[in-house]
Amino acid sequence: MDLIAFGPVFVELAFGPVPAIPGPGEEVYSDELAISCGGAVSVASAAKGVGAAAGVATVLGDDFAARVVERHCAAVGVDMSPSRRIAAIGTGVTVVLNAGGDSAFLSHLPPEGRWTTTPAWWSEVVERYRPAWVYLHAGPGAPAFIDVSRRLGCKVAIDTELRTVRRAADIVTACAAAADIFVPNAKELAQLAGTDDVLDAVEALGLSDTVVIVKAGPAGAFLVQKGVVDQIESGLSTVRVRDTTGAGDAFAGALLGSLAAGADLHDAIAAANTAGSAAVSRPGAVGPVEGWWDTEAR
Repeated sequence: MDLIAFGPVFVELAFGPVPAIPGPGEEVYSDELAISCGGAVSVASAAKGVGAAAGVATVLGDDFAARVVERHCAAVGVDMSPSRRIAAIGTGVTVVLNAGGDSAFLSHLPPEGRWTTTPAWWSEVVERYRPAWVYLHAGPGAPAFIDVSRRLGCKVAIDTELRTVRRAADIVTACAAAADIFVPNAKELAQLAGTDDVLDAVEALGLSDTVVIVKAGPAGAFLVQKGVVDQIESGLSTVRVRDTTGAGDAFAGALLGSLAAGADLHDAIAAANTAGSAAVSRPGAVGPVEGWWDTEAR
């Protein structure tokens, strides 16, 4: 397998652009609603979109949301066999509101689908499948899992989010230093390092041995490697922004899928830019899931 994306998955109720996020007691209406999927499945779907063999390692419950995720993955060819299934509600649900070119989220992840540290069974998955690339978010226990993955011959890409950066910056930095590639967005890197300058941030964090690729939205991406910063705008498209959800995941999946196929870093980043542009042009992280209402589909 070329890539396994590790982490929780969500079913999204993604509403199209609204004038503003409603305040207490307010109600707004959207002309668009898509039932979609997000989380690790977004990364694997984007990797599959560039021709990679991609799978997801997550917890799938016995619930409607899990069946929506499975329907999408079956349709696009994402392998769910690395995942664990439980006889309980385990899949997350997210409501996405888009306003002013940004997104707001209200999410629920059942206790059975959560983990406060990297699960031990993830190492079993890596040992069984030996993917070319492992993708996960920084978190407690992740440095040890990164070490296991790399000892088994897998390359590792680390992502993060602002909430984790604010709560556990030291863990994020440790994960990034242990990985082959770190793919934060510009806000996350600036928050982590305390500077908006990309090169200064990478040097301040001691990441000279890690390839850092900073997602910068309409500005493309910044590749930081061996003390050199290269802005890459190739692959970007001018699109109507409908939903920013999952653009970073699409970027990461297309990047790693392209690298697994033998592309060099610049070409892989161009493919990632293309995937990110496509993601913001549609509602929902992976776009609408066709036939989601068929709850018997597996």
